[in-house]
Amino acid sequence: MTQLEKVLYTAKAHVTGGRDGAAKTDDGRLDVKLSSPGTSGTGTNPEQLFASGYAACFIGAMKAVGGKIGIPVPQDVSIDAEVDLGPIPNAYGIAARLKISLPGLDPVTAQKLVDAAHQVCPYSNATRGNIDVTITLV
Repeated sequence: MTQLEKVLYTAKAHVTGGRDGAAKTDDGRLDVKLSSPGTSGTGTNPEQLFASGYAACFIGAMKAVGGKIGIPVPQDVSIDAEVDLGPIPNAYGIAARLKISLPGLDPVTAQKLVDAAHQVCPYSNATRGNIDVTITLV
């Protein structure tokens, strides 16, 4: 297990009702209703939140490493993230796919940037070896 050298930020959320409840952060910036995937509920679900968080974090990681390795990240960078939920032996698990668009970068340069970001992204580090993660350039 890797331990943090220093805490830079702590996110705090209060959740009630589980998948059919609500989530709110201590600073009020996030206040959402939750619904189970595939139901008629009007809220989001943990898998959607995870997909959004992973994609946003990965773009941040590309921007951070891009400057260090001399690869500018295009302004119109985007990621389509998908998170699957399904059974595993005796439990449930998730798998993630990131489809990354880096307009204007040649494929070799884009792959170098993605590979470097995948090494520093906190979500990538948290999931590495724990769930299936597929990252592709589109």
